[in-house]
Amino acid sequence: MAQQRAHELELSEHELIITRTELDSLHDDLYVLACAVEDTERDLAAFDAPPTATELQNLLDWLLDSARPLRNREISAPSAPAKALPVSSDQAGTDAPH
Repeated sequence: MAQQRAHELELSEHELIITRTELDSLHDDLYVLACAVEDTERDLAAFDAPPTATELQNLLDWLLDSARPLRNREISAPSAPAKALPVSSDQAGTDAPH
């Protein structure tokens, strides 16, 4: 089914379609994860003494909570091609959050 739809839309094997909403949501989740990594790195560097197990657990919890939405993400096939954006595989994931 997906290959037939790609053929109908004249997409190459290196292109995909994702809705703007799903792309925006993916970027949001990547931004949250990037912020969590930066926060964790900053917090680790700020410790004067080795962090306690509780402090490390808090940092790990923050990272995992930020990563889970990406782990659990499922991108569905768009139902209406007019609402979808073509994205080439070399562009996917290149807009890292800042």
